[in-house]
Amino acid sequence: MTEQSIIITGAGSGIGRVTARHFLQNGWRVGLIGRRQDALAEAGGGHDGALVLPCDVTDEGAVDAAFARAAAEWGRIDVLFNNAGANVPPRSVDETTLDDWRTVIDVNVTGMFLCARAAFRQMRAQSPQGGRIINNGSISAHVPRPGMVAYTVSKHAVTGLTRTVSLDGRPFGIACGQIDIGNALTDMAAAQTKGVTQADGSTRVEPVMDAVEVARAVWHMAGMPEGANVQFMTVMATNMPFIGRG
Repeated sequence: MTEQSIIITGAGSGIGRVTARHFLQNGWRVGLIGRRQDALAEAGGGHDGALVLPCDVTDEGAVDAAFARAAAEWGRIDVLFNNAGANVPPRSVDETTLDDWRTVIDVNVTGMFLCARAAFRQMRAQSPQGGRIINNGSISAHVPRPGMVAYTVSKHAVTGLTRTVSLDGRPFGIACGQIDIGNALTDMAAAQTKGVTQADGSTRVEPVMDAVEVARAVWHMAGMPEGANVQFMTVMATNMPFIGRG
C-alpha cells in the first residue's frame, strides 16, 4: 500500500481534510486539491507523502495541470476521491437566483466532471492501465431537503456521472463508485446540530457522525482489489432522517 497514490479534491477542509490525513497516516501518497494553499498545507501536515496542488476545480486548465503534475511526480494516479462540493443557503425554487444555481452546479457537476475526466485520461494512459474514481454523492442524491433545488439536482447528476464513468471505464480497468454521505460532522453539516427544516415544515436537531467514519469508508472503497468495486455506498448517522424522509 505504501506505493499507492490518491488525489483528493476539496482537501483543505471538512471530509476532504479528514480523508487526506487518514490516507497519509496509512502510507499513501496524497495529492491535495483545493483553492487555498495554506489550508492544503495544513491538512497535509508536512507529511512526506503529501503533494499540495492548489486548484479551482471549475478551472479546466488548472485541473488538467494539477493532475499532470501529480502524474509526473508519482508516475501514476491510482485513485481519485472526487469530493469538492459547494452549497448555498436554502431557498424555494422561485427564490433561487441564477447566480446561486451556477455556484452549486459549477462546482458539484462541472468541477466533478473535469476532475473525473483528468483522472480517467491519466488512468487510461498509464501502465499498468487502470485506477479507481470515487465520487462524493450525498443523501440528496436520493431524496431532497426543502429549499435545496441546486444542491439536489447537482447530486442527482453526480449519480449519472458515476454510472457513465463506470461504463466507460470497463475497457480500461477504471472502476468508479459513489459514496453517499449523511450528516458527517463538518462545518458544512454544523447546521444539523442546531436544527434544520424537515419535509413537514418543522425544525429539528439531527444526529451526526464523526467525519472519520467517512474517511474509513473511502479507504475501504479505495482498497478494493482489481476486479471488485463498491458501486454505491451510503454512510450516515444511524438515526438521521433519511429512511422515511419526505
